[in-house]
Amino acid sequence: MSSRHHIHDFMRGRIIGKIEEGRKITDVAREFDITHSVVSRLWKSFKTTGMCSRRHGRGRVRSTTPAEDEYIVISAKRNRRTTVQQVANQFLAASGKQISRKTVARRLRGGGLYARRPVVCVPLTRQHSTARLQWCREHHNWTEQDWACVLYSDESRFSLSSDCRRQLIWRESGTAYRPENIRKRTDIRHAVSWCEPAS
Repeated sequence: MSSRHHIHDFMRGRIIGKIEEGRKITDVAREFDITHSVVSRLWKSFKTTGMCSRRHGRGRVRSTTPAEDEYIVISAKRNRRTTVQQVANQFLAASGKQISRKTVARRLRGGGLYARRPVVCVPLTRQHSTARLQWCREHHNWTEQDWACVLYSDESRFSLSSDCRRQLIWRESGTAYRPENIRKRTDIRHAVSWCEPAS
């Protein structure tokens, strides 16, 4: 006889019908090629509930409510550089309920937030932007021959802040260049030297 397996509702009905006709459980189990214990449990369940269809489980109960899911997402949006463990600790302090890091990560993904490396930029003042625009306007008519006279020196970057690329942020897809998702970095770079073209 076959091992334990699911029986569809139509076959369940046929088995119950055979037993109601007066057939023995052993004979019915042999006829349908299923174990005696499966037929016996089916018959006991039918006598108790009056139903022969299989009751489907509702699945695992969620550890958080929809309101708690929203709280988790809001916590990550308030501080996009927070870690999953920090969000779990905040949730524990606020609700008294402990959840795993995997649960936090699932709730954040469900809220449209994904762990990504932040875009890094050098903060520019208004004076920086004005000077760069002026320089571009002064040199936009240069030819290849003019640029051939430019000598680019080796650049060395001196960072005044931490440059850890392992730090991730929580952000929505397609929002990499929003101000809240950009990490500013203060750099000092060696200036480019060039020779003015001969007149």
